[in-house]
Amino acid sequence: MTSTVVSAVLRWYDREARDLPWRRPDTTPWQVMISEFMLQQTPVSRVLEPYRRWVERWPVPAALAAEPAGEAVRAWGRLGYPRRALRLHQAAVVIDRDHDGQVPDDHDALRALPGVGDYTAAAIASFGFGRRHLVLDTNVRRVITRIAAGVQYPAVSVSAAERALAETFLPRRADRAARWAAASMELGAVICTARSPQCDRCPVRDHCAWRAAGYPAWTGPPRRGQTYAGTDRQCRGAVLAVLRDAVGPVPPDRLASAWADQDQFQRALAGLITDGLVVATGTGYALP
Repeated sequence: MTSTVVSAVLRWYDREARDLPWRRPDTTPWQVMISEFMLQQTPVSRVLEPYRRWVERWPVPAALAAEPAGEAVRAWGRLGYPRRALRLHQAAVVIDRDHDGQVPDDHDALRALPGVGDYTAAAIASFGFGRRHLVLDTNVRRVITRIAAGVQYPAVSVSAAERALAETFLPRRADRAARWAAASMELGAVICTARSPQCDRCPVRDHCAWRAAGYPAWTGPPRRGQTYAGTDRQCRGAVLAVLRDAVGPVPPDRLASAWADQDQFQRALAGLITDGLVVATGTGYALP
């Protein structure tokens, strides 16, 4: 059954895949790496324009490594989770220094780069170099869980049993495995979505255990969406927005005006300094 599913999903992907810039034939491993950092917990629609600006400004790791880390944070804009920008800058420095300016193609070497976890290393090796790796993002996990296990959602964390199940879908040929990683991810992103799956458009609906079981409801822990308004995350974003738009250090009183709740502002500012996203100067605060 798995080979039938894989073949059907690959045919669907060949017809229906979105034209995304990091999927084009001339995409470099560095561009794939930029996209993977940006796409973490961020919708594609929000990534497209920042990605375009990044690859134009920093077409190779050495170009980013040559600039201050604060420029990476500034260019990150409002993508959210700006520590990703710092980690990407740090990774560029390591690539330039230790890998002759080339993104390494080895999974372990990728995994050793700042900000690169198991998923990101597998994704870069797969999408950037056509290697055979198990690429398990949320979308892929949901697709496989529904098709093979008949469950609406995967567990919070990946188990050994889930990895073993996903391995049964992974083609042996490297190029086909890389294509499956992209295709199953796309299927989960646009068809087998979390809240409104379009099962009538799914190329493997007749092989889906969840559909065959009558779409049983999720019985696991409650799935809660993330809030943003009024949180420390929003406060941190407001502080960084002032610093991104400033030329030179921002005086403390001006920066404090970015947020009404001063206790929350001080807490957010302290966290930003600890994370290396903000530095104190003699006259105020600035990006690193």
